[in-house]
Amino acid sequence: MTIKEIFHLAAKKNASDVHLVANAAIIFRIDGELMEIEPKKILSRKDIELMVFSLLGEEQKKRFIDNKELDFSFENNDETRLRVNLHYERGNVGLVARVITGEIPTLENLLMPKVAYDLVNLRQGLILVTGPTGCGKSTTLAAMINYINQNRKCSIVTLEDPIEFMFKHNKGIIVQRQLGADMISFSDGLKHVLRQDPNVIMVGEMRDLETIGTTITLAETGHLVIATLHTYSAAQTIDRIIDIFPPHQQTQVRMQLSMTLAAVISQRLILKIEGGRIAAREILVNTPAVSNLIRENKIAQIKTVIETSSKDGMINLDRDLKRLYDKKIVAKEEAQAYMNNPELLDKFRII
Repeated sequence: MTIKEIFHLAAKKNASDVHLVANAAIIFRIDGELMEIEPKKILSRKDIELMVFSLLGEEQKKRFIDNKELDFSFENNDETRLRVNLHYERGNVGLVARVITGEIPTLENLLMPKVAYDLVNLRQGLILVTGPTGCGKSTTLAAMINYINQNRKCSIVTLEDPIEFMFKHNKGIIVQRQLGADMISFSDGLKHVLRQDPNVIMVGEMRDLETIGTTITLAETGHLVIATLHTYSAAQTIDRIIDIFPPHQQTQVRMQLSMTLAAVISQRLILKIEGGRIAAREILVNTPAVSNLIRENKIAQIKTVIETSSKDGMINLDRDLKRLYDKKIVAKEEAQAYMNNPELLDKFRII
């Protein structure tokens, strides 16, 4: 099988990821589980090198060999798009490719709650979509940008690594910038973005102190900024942002965050009983009570506020998992595996 045939098969099987590792079979991730494809066909180091380098131009080959890492997007002959990471492991070339569905997702497709619609209609503030790798953060961001593009006359600038979903201008105009090809770094792209007259800015990933700091500042200047972060919960997200700054800046950052944060949407992808996966979410909305807790560095109390503020659109992860379990969408063991307090699954009632 050629690499393009592998990508085509992955799309046909609804795989989310492709793994190519030396001395192993081709591996797809389907519904969250790793599966060997043609288990008896073991890929050698040379097999993978030939496959990988067939995807690259000369400049990309040089960058990969020099840096030992390379991220790029690739469109297969069948119009399947993939986000590809190349790396070395024990001296061998390795590949992991995320399969990107061709159809741009909608908030309706993702079963986003009503509060998500309120958030993307904001004119300014910071919306953070968080969770572990592979939990659908990029898909959620794409659905939010898609909604704004279809419903608001505004200028949207995205900073991505690499570009995943390809948007077309609708009511809004969209400028999509890719790391490496269109900008040197996220922080560099963010420094100059204000000269591009944006109303909405999407940051594919807040990776470092400079990017986080600039993103918060942009939200302060009257823009709606949507970004992702690899954190486990809403409260941990706040802690992570503050802790990345040196101690002498943390009071100022807490103040900025208390004023600019609109919401944190933390999600997991859970295996459904009928197959496929569905998102379970925790949502923190920055009400005056939450803003005060951030400002006073009482982050530990945010969990309690989420549990008692469903009227403000907040969602507790355990209760969202309970909802999915009660509707017989996910199995008991699956729900409990992601709950903070799994012993309560059969005890508390949904309010």
